[in-house]
Amino acid sequence: MKTTQKMAYKLGRKLICLYAQFLLNMDVFWQAHLPAGPKLVVANHPSTTDPFYLLTLFPQPLSILIIEHAFKAPLFGGLLHHSGHIPVLSADRHAAFDTARKQLAEGRSVAIFPEGDLSPRQGGSLPARSGAARLALLTGASVVPIGIYFRRERARALVSKFHGKSETGYWYLRGPYGVTIGEPMQFQGDVEDRVHVRSISEIIMQTINSLALASQKRLETPV
Repeated sequence: MKTTQKMAYKLGRKLICLYAQFLLNMDVFWQAHLPAGPKLVVANHPSTTDPFYLLTLFPQPLSILIIEHAFKAPLFGGLLHHSGHIPVLSADRHAAFDTARKQLAEGRSVAIFPEGDLSPRQGGSLPARSGAARLALLTGASVVPIGIYFRRERARALVSKFHGKSETGYWYLRGPYGVTIGEPMQFQGDVEDRVHVRSISEIIMQTINSLALASQKRLETPV
């Protein structure tokens, strides 16, 4: 990791941690200690802000796959780029996968949202795509599942427009935000076996959904 990248990453993480400290009520529960070595972090994706809040959980550098639109924002996009995060290009999604695989092989942890898009506004999650499962099989990295929960009606719909293209994001800016980090998982097998890859993808998403439910129960249980 280059010096300029380290500085940008630390600055970005510090700003997000400060924001979360004062404007979020983060309820975080760890079911296990993090394993050694590079990790593949997988989580559900109920809001546009989830990638940034994930950074508060991990002191070590974490490269997050984020939609390319975010990298086009003035100043903010430059910070994402210089911090080592990975843009998911609409014209070439394989590029993000290849970069993530390379970073895991080099010892850097990576975070990916298996749904591939924001979770449904009415609740629940989308079916998992195969990227997380294939990365786990190809790299042997420990998979760290995370379940996020908050009241989705409190997320604000914000439309941004860069280079003539509009995108609607759902930003959760303040309030209770539940996070449950689950037991690390390991997967083995043939990455070319589509049935096996699909089975792993389903296991990953089922685990994430179970952890999100645990987060919900904590937030909604009266003290």
